[in-house]
Amino acid sequence: MKVKHAFSAAMAVMLMAGCQNTSTTEKQHSTAASTAKVDAKRIKAHLRFLSDDLLEGRDTGSKGHQIASLYIATEFEKYGLEPAGDNGTYFQDVTFRKATLDQESPHFTLKDAKGERTFSYPSEFLMSASLVRETSAVNGELVFVGYGIVAPELNHDDYTDIDVEGKIVVLLSGKPKSFPSEEGAHFASTSLKHAYAAQRGAIGVIAISTPIAEKVAPYQNLLNYIHTPALSWVDKQGQPANTQPSLQARAYLSVPAAQRLFATADVSLDDIYAQLEEDKVPASFPMNVSVSLSQSSKHENIQSPNVAAVLLGSDATLKNEYVLYSAHSDHIGIAKTVKKDRINNGAMDNASGTAIMLETARMFANQRQRPKRSVLFVAVTGEEKGLLGSDYYAQNATVPIENIVANVNLDMPILTYEFADVIAFGANHSDMQASVAKAAKNVGISLSPDPWPEQALFTRSDHYSFVKQGVPAVFLVPGLQSADPDIDGSKQFGKFLSTHYHKPSDDFNQPFNWEAAIKFTEVNFQIGQTLADQAARPAWNEGDFFGITFGK
Repeated sequence: MKVKHAFSAAMAVMLMAGCQNTSTTEKQHSTAASTAKVDAKRIKAHLRFLSDDLLEGRDTGSKGHQIASLYIATEFEKYGLEPAGDNGTYFQDVTFRKATLDQESPHFTLKDAKGERTFSYPSEFLMSASLVRETSAVNGELVFVGYGIVAPELNHDDYTDIDVEGKIVVLLSGKPKSFPSEEGAHFASTSLKHAYAAQRGAIGVIAISTPIAEKVAPYQNLLNYIHTPALSWVDKQGQPANTQPSLQARAYLSVPAAQRLFATADVSLDDIYAQLEEDKVPASFPMNVSVSLSQSSKHENIQSPNVAAVLLGSDATLKNEYVLYSAHSDHIGIAKTVKKDRINNGAMDNASGTAIMLETARMFANQRQRPKRSVLFVAVTGEEKGLLGSDYYAQNATVPIENIVANVNLDMPILTYEFADVIAFGANHSDMQASVAKAAKNVGISLSPDPWPEQALFTRSDHYSFVKQGVPAVFLVPGLQSADPDIDGSKQFGKFLSTHYHKPSDDFNQPFNWEAAIKFTEVNFQIGQTLADQAARPAWNEGDFFGITFGK
């Protein structure tokens, strides 16, 4: 285990204080459009502190994350930014409901023509803790509903001519192959699938794996997460947000268990899988079997803050509009492992993004002339729990949400090599693409298209919470092209994901490239500068799905 000393954290704080007086020996780079300068020492100091063992992985609701939040707020105040949290503070306190599953409680019994059979937890089925009720029990007939998706925009409705009122729906994980990647990710999200079912009167959901799902997330791997609590922010009525109270139980089956579930059905699971291989959509049908599901969960409320600050704009009218920078300050805490080093420090994920947001905020504050629009900075909590802190802020914004004109999200920039391009997930959905391309050009690099469109990364970080409130957004990361011909950027990226991602080794001992940190900060600063000063607010592209679906 890495030796944990308060000394190392204290040194980081002292270093930050020393950075306030810029010396001629500090590494500084000026941007093309401003007198503001990037200071690599400040980025390094932020990152060192936020990823220190003292903070124990910054888990949502933990003391370590509270320390990180106080540190971020203190930096905002040091730069002279105005508080943009609740009640004149930098903090927006979020109450979360934390639900923990009693591992002895899950029960699944199948009743069909062959009699009554009980499935074994967790080898044959999984359950997650219920955020709605501490004791859940439901009995019902099963209805197979294909993928369980309703997408009129894609001419798809798995609930056509099928009655699920008072029934438990059985649905496939994932989406049809023919669905566009990002739109498909939206329609196939677990929250929407549950909403589709609940809106039609279902009382429970059973999800089953598919051959594609087994390749991406094998059932056996999911067993590593059975002790992970469920989390949701709590609304003003004390209810967990984005839940479906009418769904009284949920389960996920292994492939062998799912085959047993379909043993007496009119269509076998093997036949359904064969249809998937041909990209056919299996028809929905009553299964003529019933199940009983039950479980017990323990509830507790925890607190964890978002941290928000604003630099007010200089234009009398445009200062009422906001360009929002976001970065998540949480990570996954302490691992349940027998290894000596159990602290998931989250240096790259996302101390790096938070550090760069802090340096970007300082640069804006130190300009000779403020931008025309106001610039809002929000360090959000609960990203690792399902984009929860950003979702809370987007639905309870401390400025009018309709006045947030754009979001630039900073999440896990890989800073181990000097890159020659950037990738801006989501830029192709709005005219922000031109702003990003211009900013990249200003620092001598290029904007590259999404190299992994099949992964729908546009829907998988905090910016998407703001997209769902109609805000055009980009999620910027260093590109795969390296400025050094001897370094393969894609291999560097892949190495981090395979070796350090969500592991204790994601710490400050990694070979950070501070030139990359400078360049990435410059690009992000210039994007915000362009957006804050341009005459027109960013707009969704004409006919864009996300603009049509969420645009206000």
